[in-house]
Amino acid sequence: MQYLKPALTYSEQADLLLSRGLIAERTLLIERLSSVNYYRLSGYLHTFRKMAPNGQRLEEYYPGTSLDAVWRRYVFDRQLRLLVLDGIERVEIALKTRLTHDFCHTHGAFGYLEPSNLPRLSSQRHSDFLKRVKDETERSREDFVIHFFNKYGDCHDYLPLWMAVEIMSYGTVLTLFHGMKEKELKRVSAEFGLNLPLMDSWISTLNYIRNICAHHGRLWNRELGVKPKIPSIDKYPEWHIPVVTPPNRVFSVLTVLRSLLENVAPQSKWQNRLERLLSEYTDIPLAFMGFPADWRNHAVWNCHEK
Repeated sequence: MQYLKPALTYSEQADLLLSRGLIAERTLLIERLSSVNYYRLSGYLHTFRKMAPNGQRLEEYYPGTSLDAVWRRYVFDRQLRLLVLDGIERVEIALKTRLTHDFCHTHGAFGYLEPSNLPRLSSQRHSDFLKRVKDETERSREDFVIHFFNKYGDCHDYLPLWMAVEIMSYGTVLTLFHGMKEKELKRVSAEFGLNLPLMDSWISTLNYIRNICAHHGRLWNRELGVKPKIPSIDKYPEWHIPVVTPPNRVFSVLTVLRSLLENVAPQSKWQNRLERLLSEYTDIPLAFMGFPADWRNHAVWNCHEK
């Protein structure tokens, strides 16, 4: 079917929402729509739409649906993204640090240039990896990059790994991770208190979430396209009893992040900040993010006050 809907002006968008039952002052609604894309705002309106007997959402909103309520969800989600990014930053820095420390003590400062040291990458993937590193290096204006090539550029086209990792994107760091030898990855994973499958899943999931946050995507009421692996009940029963962690919603990511922060930043007040945010928005339905009613009983969340 061909898409034939015409573009609407801000005023027409506002009138459409008002005709569907949204309670709002028209001028303010137009102002909001001129700052926040109609379809971005629609993501927060979705659960306000009436439900048909067959389970499908209708275009009309439930009685009493107001712009104020929708806007609070939007602002809450923005603050949640910033908090999640803050947590991911700490994990990313620790990952770069520990990965580089292990790799360089085994293979040296420039060992990443040798395909044999990243045996899980094909020849083409290794070449692509080095090209990304080169591109990221050339885009960088960091003083340490300029200083290195001014002093050593006659002998080196690439930075030592402990420098290069500081200008690598998270995705490039993951390529390095996925290329390393299994025994090395097990050592790094153990530093985080994890086995390799969990470590791989968790840092890959955080990269996915980081990209959502960096592009201002919605976390609230999102079904995850990349789900973190949940620890098995036989080895990690505390992840299942008394609270089961649903893997396809944001609660699972927050729990993974909280667990990792306990390892890399044990003095962090991140959990305290999250709980304060939730207490400021008690009207936001946590169930849409996968929060169980008794989520604070989860071992990761009740280990001690943060």
